[in-house]
Amino acid sequence: MKILHCCLAAFYIDDYGYQENILPKMHKLQGHDVYILASTETYPDNITLGYVKPSTYKTRDGIPITRISYVKWIPHFIVKKLRIYKGISNILEKFNPDIIFFHDVQFLSIKIFIKYLRRNKNIKVYVDSHTDPTNSGRGWISRNILHRFIYRPCVKKIEPYVAKFYGTLPIRNDFLIEFYGISPQKVELLPMGIDLTAIDITKRKDIKKHTRQELGLSEDDFVIVSGGKIEVGKNIPLLAAAISQLKEKDIKLLLFGSMASDIKLEMEPFLSLEKKVKYIGWVDSLDTAKYLFTGDIVCFPGKHSVLWEQTVGLGMPAIFKKIKGHLHLDIGGNCILLDNVSIKTIKDEISYLYHNRDILNKMQKVAETKGPDIFSYYEIAKYAIEQ
Repeated sequence: MKILHCCLAAFYIDDYGYQENILPKMHKLQGHDVYILASTETYPDNITLGYVKPSTYKTRDGIPITRISYVKWIPHFIVKKLRIYKGISNILEKFNPDIIFFHDVQFLSIKIFIKYLRRNKNIKVYVDSHTDPTNSGRGWISRNILHRFIYRPCVKKIEPYVAKFYGTLPIRNDFLIEFYGISPQKVELLPMGIDLTAIDITKRKDIKKHTRQELGLSEDDFVIVSGGKIEVGKNIPLLAAAISQLKEKDIKLLLFGSMASDIKLEMEPFLSLEKKVKYIGWVDSLDTAKYLFTGDIVCFPGKHSVLWEQTVGLGMPAIFKKIKGHLHLDIGGNCILLDNVSIKTIKDEISYLYHNRDILNKMQKVAETKGPDIFSYYEIAKYAIEQ
């Protein structure tokens, strides 16, 4: 089948491990003809939101992608919120999709798709949603003007044509139903996951050994791994402080990812502690798994990122901040959920696992046994277009 993935409600970052990157890849591997239609919004330097020129090219997985621009007759600072594009009709007529898979639908140009769907009634439509109260509509204007009076009508107008709305977290299912007013019968969880075609998880021990050698870490070190976008809200400074205060010399923190400018000053004292904290900077999404494998525990003590699902999917034991609507990550004892995040609580949990390896081993076994089956993107991608 011909599947059009639409990424027009937000940014699209080339070669990342986000759902809008991996689902098209999986659909291509499953034999479908895949095309991506995306905005020009991205993170050019992997840190700051910005824009690139409209263009057509292929992803590194060989999938054609067209980035289309906003209309020019509205000032940029307004149109980037309204999301009105030019060139959509040409792509639809040329590609002639059997399935349209929207990665969120909060853009005014959704009306162009609705006109197309009225004329082409056999097309199946799916929507995944990455929107929830923690990342959207947090201010009064955003929630009551942008989301309620601009985005909500977009979602409601496309609803009659949609087979399934997929919240990518349980809390996002709630947002679809309670805020956007989508029928609960049309809403289902489609979790984010891990691309297991990019790494052989049966070789986790060898990968761990070799990566530690590359980084100058001992096989006997007790390594805590964290990473992603290091920004306010992720509580990485608390984690670094906790590691630095633990007296055991072999407990170390491996940290990867791009660091936001507003947190660099807070992190500087810990980055100088080379014997306890090792920061390797931004890494390619294809290498994320090998660095997660390097740890004895993966720790994310702040707000959610896609690395949480990837960690569980790789079969790694973890410590997460306990957040309402994110409890699906506990698959039966693979992780510890922190009710209250502080330097002390992080220290206590890491110390507890360090001194109770039998408990950690049980967490590891649950993670390895269940995680890859539940969070494999190959299976998630198949399921997503069969409903």
